[in-house]
Amino acid sequence: MAKTYRFGIVGCGMISEFHAAAIKDIPNAKLVAVTDVREAAAKRFGEANQCAWFTDLNKFCAHDMDIVTICTPSGLHMDAAVAAAKAGKHVIVEKPLEITLERCDAIIAAAAGAGVKLATIFPSRWSECNQLLKQAIGSGWFGRLTLGDAYVKWWRTQEYYDVGGWRGTWKMDGGGALMNQSIHNVDLLQWFMGDVASVSAVTGLLAHQRIEVEDTAVAAVQFKNGALGTIEGATSAFPGLLKKTEIHGDRGTVIVEQDDILFWKFAAPTPVDERVAALMSQRKSGTGGAADPKAISHIGHRKQFEDFIRAIETGGTPLVDGGEGRKSVEIILAIYQSAKTGRRVNLPL
Repeated sequence: MAKTYRFGIVGCGMISEFHAAAIKDIPNAKLVAVTDVREAAAKRFGEANQCAWFTDLNKFCAHDMDIVTICTPSGLHMDAAVAAAKAGKHVIVEKPLEITLERCDAIIAAAAGAGVKLATIFPSRWSECNQLLKQAIGSGWFGRLTLGDAYVKWWRTQEYYDVGGWRGTWKMDGGGALMNQSIHNVDLLQWFMGDVASVSAVTGLLAHQRIEVEDTAVAAVQFKNGALGTIEGATSAFPGLLKKTEIHGDRGTVIVEQDDILFWKFAAPTPVDERVAALMSQRKSGTGGAADPKAISHIGHRKQFEDFIRAIETGGTPLVDGGEGRKSVEIILAIYQSAKTGRRVNLPL
């Protein structure tokens, strides 16, 4: 009989709903406990999911669980993740892993020290179009990679920032349009193109008030393999467009928009051309969170949780472990440093 993995969730805000839905979709998984410093939120979420609820993190961590997922504001990820790891729980952390490299490293060290698995949530890696694109790169169909571009031109209302409280702050959000929204495509870009060598960037606060961070950012990127690229991230682009990734080489080009392949062309035929043609004829992207942060699917989370369970059972490494999750944070912090100093910034920081 397959083991049932007992999950706990820290933080009962919006994203926790997607974690709960993903857990519910996995036959050998069960949500058994939740915690939040806000008693009303913990009670509501716990009762809605028919599980134990806590307001004390230590009491929560003492509960009988296998895996803990972290859904707190970004700048609080470290505290909960380290506590869960030290309690012997495997840990899944919502993006970003944390908002500084030091805090990322503290989470990674705590998991390694406790001998537990660690993953960072990046569900976009599990979409079929991105899996096919990764296969194309790994198979050498692009020839030499020359350009890699990520575009996240989204819209968020002023109310989104005002109601959130912690949103738009350096202390809790760690940044703006890049660290909170565009980080998914920053992760995809480095996953596809490889490590970043340097960035040169400008950022601005152009469409919102009363926030400390950027709502618009543009960066020129040089990758360690010599390829060049761009990252554009915004919450200032009304009405909000679907996110897009463009990968180019001297033997091919692929353009992915949200969950759809818009363009797929290589100098030589590939074994998956027929599958790609079928996907291109059946576009399935909705709004993808371009204007509404709730307009996303939990399917990517479910696939990532399933990958995490497989890693536990096989003794392997999750596809997006702590080290992988750290990479996008480092790239974004380098962009912020470049925008602040007006200079090109080399990685690693």
